[in-house]
Amino acid sequence: MTGALMPDLWEPAGTYLNTASYGLPPRPAWDALQEALDDWRGGRTSWEHWGTPGEEARASFARLVGVPPETVAIGATVSGLIGLIAASVPDGTRMLAPDVEFTSLLFPFLVQQHRGVSVRLVPARELPGEIGPDVDVVAFSAVQMASGEVADLDAISLAAAEHDVMTVVDATQAIGWLPLHASRFDVVAAHGYKWLMSPRGTAYMSIRPERLGDIVPTTAGWYAGEDPLETFFGPPLRLADSARRLDTSPAWFMWVAAAPTLAIIEEVGVEAITRHDVALANRFRAGLGLEPSNSAIVMSDAPGAAEKLAVAGIQAAVRGGRLRTSWHVYNTESDVDRTLGVLSG
Repeated sequence: MTGALMPDLWEPAGTYLNTASYGLPPRPAWDALQEALDDWRGGRTSWEHWGTPGEEARASFARLVGVPPETVAIGATVSGLIGLIAASVPDGTRMLAPDVEFTSLLFPFLVQQHRGVSVRLVPARELPGEIGPDVDVVAFSAVQMASGEVADLDAISLAAAEHDVMTVVDATQAIGWLPLHASRFDVVAAHGYKWLMSPRGTAYMSIRPERLGDIVPTTAGWYAGEDPLETFFGPPLRLADSARRLDTSPAWFMWVAAAPTLAIIEEVGVEAITRHDVALANRFRAGLGLEPSNSAIVMSDAPGAAEKLAVAGIQAAVRGGRLRTSWHVYNTESDVDRTLGVLSG
């Protein structure tokens, strides 16, 4: 895959290097969203078919992470989905996590301290070696938003299996550019608005089937039934047998845009996207005199970088006082060279 095909599907107004904050929609997703909004505005249709894209996106996500669709729940946020897990772990659960971790993964467990749930934090690189018999749950990001560091997924998975430790992964900064096989972990959650280039309000969570029965569906509503169109009214409780028992009612229009985007990612292929994104990131690293890495996110300390890029109309971010650039499908080698030129000027 090369940058030459990107203008056919994406239309960045300038040089956009901030996918780690939010991704840009491909044209088919944008067009589908506008059509649905136009139908809503004009009242030209019923609503039932607006639920179909959510099911299509669920299936696409499942294929992207290598699990059956019936093991995937959909919701609006990672914290909302992870909150179901944190609220369902036993009293006194001992959780291990990186010391610089995104709060949407940490807070759901920290608010359970009143029932003895404890959280121990260690440097991300030390995580595999800290997994032992004194740990019940290990929760971590597959890619850290504050550093771009890619977790040692193999080592964490092996250590957790050895000690029968539950694994909870926030893959928001990974899925869409980094191949990740969710079947190796108990829970994998991701929001779609970054590397999956979808609107906010589209989140996913895969769950190992043997763990599903331990999770209390405290947010269950009409959409948690096996056939939501048959669970509009009254008792008895009749939840789906699959992970959709953890679903919340989807925000229709967000999923209208998510489904075609994930279909495009599937068509292009995550492996091809990985090669493209990491090659651009490493070209940028080389231009800054940095060592190559395996991440599509580049953190750097170039003096005055953020100000220079802002003046040039290049969109990036600052995290922890450092410049963060993130390289994705709509970026090209020309973007790298232009950015390096601005920084060296």
